[in-house]
Amino acid sequence: MDWDGKLFHKALIALYLIAPPTFISLRFLQAPYGRHHRPGWGPTMPPSLAWFLMESPTVWLTLLIYPFGDRFSNPRSIILISVYLLHYIHRTLIYPIRLRNSTTAAAAKRTGFPASVALMAFGFNLLNAYLQARWVSHYANYEEDGWFWWRFWLGLAIFLGGMLVNVRSDLALLGLKSQGGGGGYKVPRGGWFELVSCANYFGEVVEWFGWAVMTWSWVGLGFLLYTCANLLPRARANHNWYLQKFPDDFPMGRKAVIPFLY
Repeated sequence: MDWDGKLFHKALIALYLIAPPTFISLRFLQAPYGRHHRPGWGPTMPPSLAWFLMESPTVWLTLLIYPFGDRFSNPRSIILISVYLLHYIHRTLIYPIRLRNSTTAAAAKRTGFPASVALMAFGFNLLNAYLQARWVSHYANYEEDGWFWWRFWLGLAIFLGGMLVNVRSDLALLGLKSQGGGGGYKVPRGGWFELVSCANYFGEVVEWFGWAVMTWSWVGLGFLLYTCANLLPRARANHNWYLQKFPDDFPMGRKAVIPFLY
């Protein structure tokens, strides 16, 4: 195994190893941004800038690594990485602009994003962008995969459905934030918010489930598992926060993030 193969293997193992402690730690300690903001985590920065910086490796590192793969010109490789970049160009470039436009200067100052948390997210995105781009462009065996297009179209339908839920839910939350009052938070209603408190997280989990189906790889599955480890505990904390802050206005039948289940 060459040095890149060893690096890829170790990075993949790392992706699986960090998921359980992430899930366990976030059950007891929420990352201090957004509604869970609290002092004591060092310097802060505007949330929109933090989102741009910490998500940026998913775009620039992907574009840097991808052309060096042996299969970078394969149509299957190109279409897969395009789907991946579709999500992250939105998350890195479009979402921060919308967040900035929906947040007042006072609110941004009051709920600054800890640079330490952004740095940890930046590190994870370095790891994950390397794995996804390197697998799609180099390690995937497209020539012997007779089921590729069946899985691709099924996974793409799931991915796009999840992305639609994610983007629409983010827009709904940003719209509530721009209205002010209640610290910028209100009980979201409509769409998937009638079933879960964190429809945006539900949409993202569905997206990466679709990606795991499309790639049919340990890399895609590892990303899905880490997404769940990161988002499910935060969704639960957000759900409890809504219950405590809006006890008389919160629909008691809602789940946290998975409709009818969790």
